[in-house]
Amino acid sequence: MGRGPSIEGRKNAEDAKRAKVFTKLIREITIATRGGVPDPGGNPRLRAAVDKALAANMTRDTIDRAIKRGSGADGGADMHEIRYEGYGPAGTALIIDCVTDNQTRTVADVRAALNKLGGNMGTTNSVAFQFNRVGQLVIRTGGDADVESRLEEAAIENDAEDVVIADGVGTVLVAADPITVEATRKALVAAGFTVESSDVVMRPNGPLVTPTGEALEQFEKLLDRLNALDDVDEVYHNAVLPPEDADQE
Repeated sequence: MGRGPSIEGRKNAEDAKRAKVFTKLIREITIATRGGVPDPGGNPRLRAAVDKALAANMTRDTIDRAIKRGSGADGGADMHEIRYEGYGPAGTALIIDCVTDNQTRTVADVRAALNKLGGNMGTTNSVAFQFNRVGQLVIRTGGDADVESRLEEAAIENDAEDVVIADGVGTVLVAADPITVEATRKALVAAGFTVESSDVVMRPNGPLVTPTGEALEQFEKLLDRLNALDDVDEVYHNAVLPPEDADQE
């Protein structure tokens, strides 16, 4: 009779996954610090990165060390942001944002993932025109219609460009100008709403692609492989996925 994975084996797998998440978060904090001041209160991007780290149960000591690196100590100055563009199965468009200290390694890893799973690397601006840079806030409402109605009104009053209520999920997505998204976040928090996250993302601006069958399977594997790379920070695409995979946007 076959045996399932041991408790120790499962723990090791969970620890490895957690370590990868922490590696990405630390790099994100480091690069956010380099791009502004080392104070989350005066650096919206750093504040967003710290919020993500705290949500993942990263300790304050680890966060502080990452901020210190971003300030120029311990090799933090060697970290760079780099964006790759490419195509996936069924003609899907991909933007792959990375944070790395070794661009040669990173481009090789991204290209290998694309080539193996039905995609290919594009040139600069080959797919970027299909996306807009948008400030995005995720707000938990618990599905309360009254809260959602008040939130929609408050968001529009505070310069939001769009409000999308996800039926049955209890989550509302608020889109804002990247320049004013932090002001919008502060206003909504002051109004008593729970802002789960606030970030600047790349959102598709044209026709979406709906991969099916083998192409869908390959595309999902490609997303998993890209997101598993330590140097990959975010992956954006213009594909419509089944509901259980919708968070891969």
